[in-house]
Amino acid sequence: MKKVLIYFTTVALFAVAGAILLLKSFTISNPEPEDCKEVTVKITDILEGSSHDIVFKDNDFSSFYINRGLERGLNLDSLKTKVLNKTVTLHLAKVMGGRLTSDHICQLKVNGDTLFTEF
Repeated sequence: MKKVLIYFTTVALFAVAGAILLLKSFTISNPEPEDCKEVTVKITDILEGSSHDIVFKDNDFSSFYINRGLERGLNLDSLKTKVLNKTVTLHLAKVMGGRLTSDHICQLKVNGDTLFTEF
Protein backbone atom coordinates (compact mmCIF):
# COMPACT_ATOMS: atom_id res chain seq x y z
CA MET A 1 0.00 0.00 0.00
CA LYS A 2 2.84 2.37 0.86
CA LYS A 3 4.56 1.70 -2.51
CA VAL A 4 1.34 2.49 -4.38
CA LEU A 5 0.99 5.79 -2.52
CA ILE A 6 4.60 6.73 -3.30
CA TYR A 7 4.09 5.77 -6.95
CA PHE A 8 0.93 7.89 -7.36
CA THR A 9 2.49 10.81 -5.51
CA THR A 10 5.52 10.71 -7.81
CA VAL A 11 3.35 10.50 -10.94
CA ALA A 12 1.19 13.39 -9.70
CA LEU A 13 4.26 15.57 -9.04
CA PHE A 14 5.62 14.89 -12.53
CA ALA A 15 2.21 15.65 -14.05
CA VAL A 16 1.97 18.97 -12.21
CA ALA A 17 5.55 19.90 -13.17
CA GLY A 18 4.83 19.00 -16.80
CA ALA A 19 1.66 21.07 -16.84
CA ILE A 20 3.51 24.08 -15.40
CA LEU A 21 6.25 23.78 -18.04
CA LEU A 22 3.67 23.46 -20.81
CA LEU A 23 1.79 26.55 -19.68
CA LYS A 24 5.04 28.48 -19.32
CA SER A 25 5.95 27.65 -22.92
CA PHE A 26 2.87 29.60 -24.08
CA THR A 27 3.80 32.68 -22.04
CA ILE A 28 5.30 35.55 -24.02
CA SER A 29 7.57 37.80 -21.98
CA ASN A 30 10.27 40.19 -23.15
CA PRO A 31 10.20 39.13 -26.80
CA GLU A 32 13.19 39.88 -29.00
CA PRO A 33 13.18 40.26 -32.80
CA GLU A 34 15.01 36.94 -33.19
CA ASP A 35 12.17 35.24 -31.26
CA CYS A 36 9.63 36.38 -33.85
CA LYS A 37 8.62 35.66 -37.40
CA GLU A 38 8.08 38.60 -39.70
CA VAL A 39 5.05 38.63 -41.99
CA THR A 40 3.53 41.17 -44.35
CA VAL A 41 -0.27 41.20 -44.59
CA LYS A 42 -3.11 43.47 -45.70
CA ILE A 43 -5.37 44.32 -42.76
CA THR A 44 -9.09 44.16 -43.59
CA ASP A 45 -10.66 44.52 -40.14
CA ILE A 46 -9.73 45.83 -36.69
CA LEU A 47 -11.80 45.22 -33.59
CA GLU A 48 -11.68 45.02 -29.83
CA GLY A 49 -11.06 41.54 -28.52
CA SER A 50 -11.33 40.10 -25.06
CA SER A 51 -9.30 41.57 -22.19
CA HIS A 52 -8.80 44.90 -24.01
CA ASP A 53 -6.90 43.20 -26.85
CA ILE A 54 -6.84 44.72 -30.33
CA VAL A 55 -7.53 42.14 -33.03
CA PHE A 56 -6.46 42.56 -36.65
CA LYS A 57 -7.78 40.39 -39.47
CA ASP A 58 -6.42 39.92 -42.96
CA ASN A 59 -8.06 38.89 -46.22
CA ASP A 60 -7.07 35.23 -45.63
CA PHE A 61 -9.23 35.15 -42.46
CA SER A 62 -6.15 35.00 -40.22
CA SER A 63 -6.20 37.02 -37.03
CA PHE A 64 -3.46 38.72 -35.04
CA TYR A 65 -3.68 40.56 -31.73
CA ILE A 66 -1.94 43.12 -29.57
CA ASN A 67 -2.27 41.88 -26.02
CA ARG A 68 -4.11 44.47 -23.90
CA GLY A 69 -3.53 47.05 -26.63
CA LEU A 70 -6.28 49.36 -25.41
CA GLU A 71 -4.71 49.41 -21.94
CA ARG A 72 -1.36 50.31 -23.53
CA GLY A 73 -2.73 53.56 -24.93
CA LEU A 74 -3.59 52.42 -28.44
CA ASN A 75 -6.84 53.73 -29.94
CA LEU A 76 -9.09 51.71 -32.28
CA ASP A 77 -10.21 54.70 -34.35
CA SER A 78 -6.65 55.93 -34.81
CA LEU A 79 -5.46 52.45 -35.80
CA LYS A 80 -8.32 52.06 -38.27
CA THR A 81 -7.25 55.30 -39.95
CA LYS A 82 -3.58 54.28 -40.11
CA VAL A 83 -3.82 50.53 -40.75
CA LEU A 84 -7.17 49.48 -42.25
CA ASN A 85 -6.89 48.25 -45.86
CA LYS A 86 -3.13 48.80 -45.83
CA THR A 87 -0.23 46.38 -46.01
CA VAL A 88 1.59 46.10 -42.69
CA THR A 89 4.66 44.32 -41.40
CA LEU A 90 4.13 42.30 -38.24
CA HIS A 91 6.62 40.64 -35.95
CA LEU A 92 4.73 37.67 -34.49
CA ALA A 93 5.89 35.82 -31.40
CA LYS A 94 6.97 32.23 -31.95
CA VAL A 95 5.42 30.06 -29.26
CA MET A 96 6.21 26.45 -28.48
CA GLY A 97 3.36 24.33 -29.75
CA GLY A 98 2.52 26.77 -32.52
CA ARG A 99 -0.46 28.98 -33.08
CA LEU A 100 -3.54 28.50 -30.90
CA THR A 101 -6.23 30.86 -32.20
CA SER A 102 -4.41 33.97 -33.34
CA ASP A 103 -0.87 35.29 -33.43
CA HIS A 104 0.56 37.65 -30.80
CA ILE A 105 1.90 40.86 -32.36
CA CYS A 106 5.22 42.02 -30.91
CA GLN A 107 5.69 44.82 -33.42
CA LEU A 108 3.46 46.55 -35.99
CA LYS A 109 4.85 48.70 -38.80
CA VAL A 110 3.11 50.57 -41.60
CA ASN A 111 5.20 52.10 -44.39
CA GLY A 112 8.31 51.84 -42.21
CA ASP A 113 6.68 53.66 -39.27
CA THR A 114 6.51 51.65 -36.05
CA LEU A 115 3.03 52.03 -34.56
CA PHE A 116 3.53 49.47 -31.78
CA THR A 117 6.47 47.55 -30.39
CA GLU A 118 7.29 45.35 -27.39
CA PHE A 119 11.00 45.34 -28.21
